[in-house]
Amino acid sequence: MSDNDSISVRISDDCPPEIQRMLTAAWAHDVDTVKKLIDTPEVARGQDPKTGESPLHAAIRSCGAPSEDDTPEDLEKAKATVSELLMWGAIWNDVDNNNETPGCVAARLNRPELYELCVSAGVRAEMLFGLMDGYEALDSDDEDDEEMAEGEEAQAEDGEEAPELVAAEEATQTAEEETPAVFQPPAVNLEEQVTSDKYLRSTVAYSDGKLVDDAGNGVMMAWETDIMRRSVDALLPNKEPGKRILNIGFGMGIIDGMFAETKPAVHHIIEAHPEVLEYISTPESKFDSTWEESGPAPGAYRVWEGKWQQIGLQLLEEGHVYDAIYFDTFGEDYGQLRMFFTEYIPGLLDSNGIFGFFNGLGADRQICYDVYTKVAEMHLADAGLDVEWKEIPVDMKELAEADKDGWEGVKRRYWTLDTYRLPVCTFLG
Repeated sequence: MSDNDSISVRISDDCPPEIQRMLTAAWAHDVDTVKKLIDTPEVARGQDPKTGESPLHAAIRSCGAPSEDDTPEDLEKAKATVSELLMWGAIWNDVDNNNETPGCVAARLNRPELYELCVSAGVRAEMLFGLMDGYEALDSDDEDDEEMAEGEEAQAEDGEEAPELVAAEEATQTAEEETPAVFQPPAVNLEEQVTSDKYLRSTVAYSDGKLVDDAGNGVMMAWETDIMRRSVDALLPNKEPGKRILNIGFGMGIIDGMFAETKPAVHHIIEAHPEVLEYISTPESKFDSTWEESGPAPGAYRVWEGKWQQIGLQLLEEGHVYDAIYFDTFGEDYGQLRMFFTEYIPGLLDSNGIFGFFNGLGADRQICYDVYTKVAEMHLADAGLDVEWKEIPVDMKELAEADKDGWEGVKRRYWTLDTYRLPVCTFLG
């Protein structure tokens, strides 16, 4: 075990005693003590204020890398400790000061059994969040409480504060002064979230084989070309001409250029960003009005301007059906992708058609990518779709060297993994 993974480094001198006891028990895989110490989920989620070490990190880290000294009993104790912590609500994707989740530690130490426990916990959590997102919060007695508070304030309008309010303020001030230090995640995890609306209001620039917004976010880059080529191969296995194709998200036009080479009967593109649409209207894009007029019939080749949520409804109302559909938007969360294949694909995709999407879900961290792969697979099945994952190796070292200048000006690398899972979706049965 490296010094950076030692207990003396991971549990700091400033760690509160109650968190220290929990971390020590988890580190020793002392399940009985862990059970005695945990009485609320917060205990299972406590973190050292300096290192960010959580009980889940500790239980996994203390195993070290596999060695000849390992025994089956040791692994079972570790698994039992991790399972107990997860049952009590330990967070599967909390990061420490090294920006590692417990699953990241398990992967680095080559502990697949513990890694899979973290992945399963992540899947359960994301599925639960997905269910909760569909419900509104239950009404409470907030209105009554507000009325009571207003009444108390009215009684104190003469200039004297109500005693209860003074006492509450003093208690709050004392609590704030006594609040212990809390771990602050690395700044890399505190970056401002990119939303679709924010992206659509941003300025974008095409340069040096990439499309970047004014915040430095990489919208699309040339390194994705091989993935796009293989996606086209999966969506149009025999490259037969005369197919009906729908692509959501033009970006740099990489995949649309490949689709156009197959001479489709219908080729529709949905794009919402004003500046991308402006670029499309130029001859340089190869998808301007000249391209639209070259279609085999009026409207066969068309760029639909607007958000896919609205355009999709129009396509459904007009009865459009496609043999191949590809989805690759920017600034939207997984919920939007799920909505598309749940509510739109059943009506837009031919019964023998194929659906695919750019699978960058959680692609800046392996465990997040593995979790979202499983979550997407379950949700696709709920939508009546079967998915086959084609694994494509991504040589990150070669990519970093060959595209060294390509990442210049891009705030962060949105892809860091060695394997891309290409989804090929067809209707079940």
